[in-house]
Amino acid sequence: MSVVAIVGRPNVGKSTLFNRILGQRKAIVEDFPGVTRDRHYAEVTRFEKPFTLIDTGGFEPVSEDRLLIQMREQSQLAVEEADVILFVMDAREGLTPSDAEVASMLRRFTKPVLYVVNKVDGDNLEAAAGEFYSLGADELHTVSAEHGRGVPDLVDSVMALLPEAPANVEGQDEVRLAVIGRPNVGKSSLVNRLLGYERVVANPLAGTTRDSVDTPFTYNQKRYVLIDTAGIRRKGRVSQKLEKFSVIQALKGMDRAHVVLVVIDAEEGVTDQDMTVAGYAYEKGRAVILVVNKWDTVEKDNSTMKNYLDKLKVSFKFLAFAPVLFVSALTGQRVAKIMAEVEKVAAEFNKRIPTPGLNKILAEAEKSHQPPVYQGKRLKFFYMTQVSTRPPTFVVFVNKAEGVHFSYQRYLINKLREAFGFEGVPVRVLYKDRER
Repeated sequence: MSVVAIVGRPNVGKSTLFNRILGQRKAIVEDFPGVTRDRHYAEVTRFEKPFTLIDTGGFEPVSEDRLLIQMREQSQLAVEEADVILFVMDAREGLTPSDAEVASMLRRFTKPVLYVVNKVDGDNLEAAAGEFYSLGADELHTVSAEHGRGVPDLVDSVMALLPEAPANVEGQDEVRLAVIGRPNVGKSSLVNRLLGYERVVANPLAGTTRDSVDTPFTYNQKRYVLIDTAGIRRKGRVSQKLEKFSVIQALKGMDRAHVVLVVIDAEEGVTDQDMTVAGYAYEKGRAVILVVNKWDTVEKDNSTMKNYLDKLKVSFKFLAFAPVLFVSALTGQRVAKIMAEVEKVAAEFNKRIPTPGLNKILAEAEKSHQPPVYQGKRLKFFYMTQVSTRPPTFVVFVNKAEGVHFSYQRYLINKLREAFGFEGVPVRVLYKDRER
């Protein structure tokens, strides 16, 4: 997907605009500076061209406050990766020296910038917004993110600037495997071990890999493409926030992947960033394998691996279906098991279950645990069918779809896993009212 970054001074309404374009409240919005400290990401798919939207914390060019410095670094990183930039300013405050500094910074990038004057809630502010033309903008987009005024026209301008989605020319039979994780967890070393040669530069310094690298290869007479997503760009002190920046690279890699290897540093253990990246893999519906790298550096006793597995289960409750491998890219320990596991989960990712088998399981599930009562009546399930793979997705037709409680949804997914496996892959079950 293309990337659209929202930048500007703190407290000009960037998060409100983010939520308005996304169509839901995702970013935290409060009426004081500094609420959005890290970048927030969301896939926007409700317009003609899908894109990844980044909300940044705020760019305060001249501040020496540590928090604002970190937010500034995050904004710079977002701008580097963006295809289109939305530069947001505040009509109520008027043009400020900081706005001019941000505009000067953006001119150094050869990327399209849309100048957005926010909080234009009336004709008087519309007229006053003209002063922002002094920044050199050919056009101003006057909007009220809070009320939606002018946002549809802004989105139309974004659509006009985004490139067309590339045609899917990749082979249908190949399996695309993305290697994701925080900087310096050993992704590039793992890629080299899997391929058997030095395909990408591996270096103890975080951020060595500058661009994502795709490598086709064959395993057990099947075609694979390995995607190394380490592509971190290092520019001066911006590198202080490389861990946060790794998210956008992981997102890009996962867009094209079927199977995702989430690489974790055995010495450091699970971090919030590991869970963030793994959470995106889950939301995108990818098959997932957790790979604990640098296992050779951990002091061990008879219970070390079990204790580590227990901690992983707590941290990654949403990935209970994902297999876990303990490896060392440096020594090659257990690396050979990775592709065997990839082969298995790729098959599960493409698994299709005949409708009769599904309805047998559905009937058994209802018999073992009756459906919930909704609005005074017991729910009735009519039948289940599989509608797609990658990931396996099913539809259950029911008399009142809105009455199926989350706990019963989880129960049916567990029944499907007990009957058909689906190790390493998310299972999606949708509920629809049967037409009368």
